Amino acid sequence: MIVNADASQVYADLRVLTARPSPQEEARAPHRLFGHIDAARAYNAAAWAEEAKAAVAEAHREGRTPILVGGTGLYIRTLLDGIAPVPEIAPEIRMGVRALPVAEAHAALAREDPAAAARLRPADAARIARALEVVRSTGRTIADWQAERVGGIGDAVRLSPLLLIPDREELARRIDTRFLMMLEQGAVEEVEALLARRLDPALPAMRAIGVREIADWLQGRSTRADMIARAQAASRQYAKRQRTWFRHQPPSDWPRLAEWNLATLANFVTLLRS
Repeated sequence: MIVNADASQVYADLRVLTARPSPQEEARAPHRLFGHIDAARAYNAAAWAEEAKAAVAEAHREGRTPILVGGTGLYIRTLLDGIAPVPEIAPEIRMGVRALPVAEAHAALAREDPAAAARLRPADAARIARALEVVRSTGRTIADWQAERVGGIGDAVRLSPLLLIPDREELARRIDTRFLMMLEQGAVEEVEALLARRLDPALPAMRAIGVREIADWLQGRSTRADMIARAQAASRQYAKRQRTWFRHQPPSDWPRLAEWNLATLANFVTLLRS
């Protein structure tokens, strides 16, 4: 059973733009948590982890091996290690924090949680707002809460991890080529459909790489060439962040491979069957 661990591939509205498996590929084996969330929903790691636990349990009941695939490190870490039990944020505090310009929010965070402010990029609006609303609503810093993780399944399952960290230049070339293919295969139509729904631009699906860039082009705010360059650059930057995360965050004994070939596939299948 293939279980999705990619934060964008969960959205039903973004098959092409998130490189989700095709219907033909999905027919080759049971797939779970791909394209099952409407773009209007603000899905998150906690919700995914609960569904992933159920998918893993389903696979085990059926005598199958669940194979988690995807590059969202936060999702994988939440499933394995659990999540901080942060209480619900008081609505009035959330509204006040989210209304602040990012510079003001970062300045406030520097006063109320200096360690978080120093750790976060000044332009990282989502994480700055989250850290600020947590400390204001609970009186404890987000790092304090994150030290208490509950609900992880890492100690209850046997893992056979494998991290693919391909050559940087080759990956960049493939990223650029893939985005051009997406434009030919329906990415523009996907964004047109999202725009027609007039969804909140802050929703996770609306912030998927390529959505904003294509939307700007469709609405006359950029040229096609600029749209392509910006989307390709955003994808390469995201790949760089993924590369850094997978090099340093998972345990050092997790295998890290520079390429994927038939010999690697055979070894991995043997490992799964052992």
